[in-house]
Amino acid sequence: MNKYIGHKTQVVRVEEHRLVGGKGDGIRLLEVDNGIGLHMTLSIDRALDISRLSLRGINMGYFSPAGYTAPAFYREQKFLKNFTAGFLTTCGLEAVGSPCVDDGEELPLHGTVSNIPAENVCYCQNDEEIIIRGEIADQVLFGRKFRLERKITVSLKENVFSVEDLITNEGDKKEPYEVLYHMNMGYPLLDEDSIVKVNSNSVSPRDDEAAKYMDTWNAMEKPQPQFQERCYYHSIDGKGVASIFQPKLKFGLAIEFDSADLDCLTEWKMMGERDYVLGLEPGNCYPDGRSVMREKGILKFLSAGESKTLKFKVKLIEE
Repeated sequence: MNKYIGHKTQVVRVEEHRLVGGKGDGIRLLEVDNGIGLHMTLSIDRALDISRLSLRGINMGYFSPAGYTAPAFYREQKFLKNFTAGFLTTCGLEAVGSPCVDDGEELPLHGTVSNIPAENVCYCQNDEEIIIRGEIADQVLFGRKFRLERKITVSLKENVFSVEDLITNEGDKKEPYEVLYHMNMGYPLLDEDSIVKVNSNSVSPRDDEAAKYMDTWNAMEKPQPQFQERCYYHSIDGKGVASIFQPKLKFGLAIEFDSADLDCLTEWKMMGERDYVLGLEPGNCYPDGRSVMREKGILKFLSAGESKTLKFKVKLIEE
């Protein structure tokens, strides 16, 4: 027991709040503070994703013009109108990327899991870390039945956190599944001076627009009107590390993951005015649509009763 502290949440805390008014009305949030600089907001009603992330009060992520939006506003073909972005939006589980028709099924942009409220949310704390858990049931009558059990661990000793997802096929047949961790960097972490590094073996452009600027995939730019997004696909062996550092502020972050499980890293470079964001997105697929992943032999499957664990770690950096 610390004799200097009145209440246990004076320095380190997890607090539950609820938004009032606007499109985010009713959304439950968990505010997490590790007491040494890391602060994050988790959206319970949006798959326990990370809507805000800051280091010593300085913003690290991107908050889209859509702002907070409750799942009730979601329409399958209007994902972008409901895309808060935040630091993390989980894409999947039935599909990632472009809308398409695969195996006779019409699939929406980036799937639907990010609009499913988490259930059985709980948290605990010890001398070393805060642990938050929740379950997301991505299930439908006469169709796929996935359960995602999420565990978020926040260190109390250093400004580091991890996300670990256990995905289980609770249905009675083999199902394709796709996951992409849409992590979004924003101002002031992101600007034209930011240094971006990825330990990739190779980098390829998604389309002709990205190919025109292949030699500047890691060079950030000032906000530009009518900027066309550019995506680059990174191939990595072993431990993957994607990082961004802001030299003016002397802070940054590094995303670490195992490419044996998350074998596809997408870089989303969007330098538009107000639409100013860099996505560093490990996943088990690229965002070209499930049908394309099937054609390329990249599509992953879970048999009935089978589970798969996916995880990544984020280290916040100070100099």
